[in-house]
Amino acid sequence: MSLHPEPIGEIPAETVRVARAAFPKGNIVTRLRDEFSILYQDEDFRQFYPSRGQPALAPWRLALITVFQFLEHLSDRQAADAVRARIDWKYALGLELTDPGFHFSVLTEFRARLVAGQAEHLLLDTMLERFKARGLIKARGKQRTDSTHVLGAVHDLHLLELVGETLRATLDDLAAVVPDWVRAIAQPAWFERYAHRIEDYRLPRSREKREALSLEIGADGFFLLDALDDANAPATARAVPMVQTLRDVWRVHYARDDGRPRWRAGAELPPVGERLQSPYDPEMHYSTKRQIEWSGYKVHVTETCDDEAAHLITHVKTCPAMEQDMTSTAEIHACLAAKGLLPSEHYVDSAYVDAALLVSSQRDHGISLEGPVRGVSSWQARTGQGYDLPNFVIDWEREQVTCPQGKVSVTWRVARREDGSPRINAVFSRSDCGACSVRTLCTPAKEGRRAVYFHTRHEYEALNAARSRMHDPTWTEQYHIRTGVEGTLSQGVRAFGMR
Repeated sequence: MSLHPEPIGEIPAETVRVARAAFPKGNIVTRLRDEFSILYQDEDFRQFYPSRGQPALAPWRLALITVFQFLEHLSDRQAADAVRARIDWKYALGLELTDPGFHFSVLTEFRARLVAGQAEHLLLDTMLERFKARGLIKARGKQRTDSTHVLGAVHDLHLLELVGETLRATLDDLAAVVPDWVRAIAQPAWFERYAHRIEDYRLPRSREKREALSLEIGADGFFLLDALDDANAPATARAVPMVQTLRDVWRVHYARDDGRPRWRAGAELPPVGERLQSPYDPEMHYSTKRQIEWSGYKVHVTETCDDEAAHLITHVKTCPAMEQDMTSTAEIHACLAAKGLLPSEHYVDSAYVDAALLVSSQRDHGISLEGPVRGVSSWQARTGQGYDLPNFVIDWEREQVTCPQGKVSVTWRVARREDGSPRINAVFSRSDCGACSVRTLCTPAKEGRRAVYFHTRHEYEALNAARSRMHDPTWTEQYHIRTGVEGTLSQGVRAFGMR
């Protein structure tokens, strides 16, 4: 398919006449065309098409159809039927009433071009540019972000199903590429064991038989991997993507002792969020948040929330399910900066905030990150008692810390956290702490000496300022606007089946 961009023409006169008669007050589809005669244009998609070949359908129309399709929660087949049958869609697309439309597979192919070109955000970003030109959205306003879980669109497998189905899927894919080689190395039992999809109702009922089957599957998988690693194995077989999935699953769940497979013990396994949940979607992971457990992904949605203005989504990010919200804050800001849509105030929940982000958001982008922060140290939170960091007085110039009992620290050292960021460690003397009458209320001792850990000065002051704001009734009332994004997430769940 080739693309030769053409300007968007006028709506055919007969289409206009019939649409006006059918929708005298218009509807959302016709009003969108009236307000934005050019929401998308062919030039926006030039990079995804070659210049030679059979002419492609106008990509601006396919983009608009995609928007309508998801607006009304239609399948590709239903959307293609709507192009043929609906007057309002023909009006918005500038088509004759007699236009026969196209095969529904064209929509799949169009989306595949965007995905292959890593342009998943193109439709949203282009729409935002048009909205920005009309003054419907502006930079340096208020925005809010929240996340929700997204279920993977595959069956959630238990462990025996996972290893069995992974091996079966690998054999199927290899048989399609190198059938003669698979036939030569296949064991007689494989033809019955892996002839059908591995599902729980087909598996043995007793625990002993299941354990025996799991070891047989493990041995079969190792046999296949050894055959693939043999010098005589065809290179095309090793290049099959499912082979790498098989290697990953076997590396996580199986070990070999004297050539015999065994299940890995729990202590040998990586964190559950890093294990594969399905051979058909290796990027899908298990995660838990509060009382919710799921296998899939996490999506972050950011939208404007200025008073008396339209609330528009400005950014969407999908990430691995087990990734903490806090790791996405800086990336969201960078993406908004690239779009020229940075807010001045960004409302988030506590999962998106820490001391470093409070400082970097203001320093790098001029954003006031508005969200609750933890008010107690992790030790005090665990014990429910004791002195918190604000009970200590920090002298930044002298690099000293005074405890609530008036004792002064004897060392001041800048250490590094696991992520490389600095952390200050102030230690008190053993003689001062040993004779202290309230030592049980203080921070835990290390080698008999009490230590206080805290952020750098800018981070410490930003954290204290954020804690102070949390007690301000005006801030508390204003912060309520963050909860509005939860309604947007709920609409996404209902309309697009996100969960």
